[in-house]
Amino acid sequence: MNQQNRNEPAALVERYLALWNEPDEGVRREGITSLWADDGVQFTRLREIRGYQALEERVRTAYEKFVKTESFLFRLAGNVEAHHNAIMFTWEMVPVAGGEVASAGTIFFLLSDDGRIRHDYQF
Repeated sequence: MNQQNRNEPAALVERYLALWNEPDEGVRREGITSLWADDGVQFTRLREIRGYQALEERVRTAYEKFVKTESFLFRLAGNVEAHHNAIMFTWEMVPVAGGEVASAGTIFFLLSDDGRIRHDYQF
């Protein structure tokens, strides 16, 4: 896939969500550096996660708790909306075996000029 396609909003969101479901630590690490800018930060209601090492820990712990241990899957739950260097979408967490949505939210990205995530706001 060329760089332009990798940074199209829907493709970027697809790669982002796949990262949270990825069992391979090395693939997750590579995904983090390709998705987030060097100065990337993720904002949750309670925390600011800055830098690749902190992002890697954040994704790893979410994977281990929700995907590996509790058998959930993160997926897109609506349209991907893009406007200039911003992307917004909704996600949901569902049991792999099927069933009710266990959690959902909205994510808002502000991208760097190279198309990677500079600010990742989770609502």
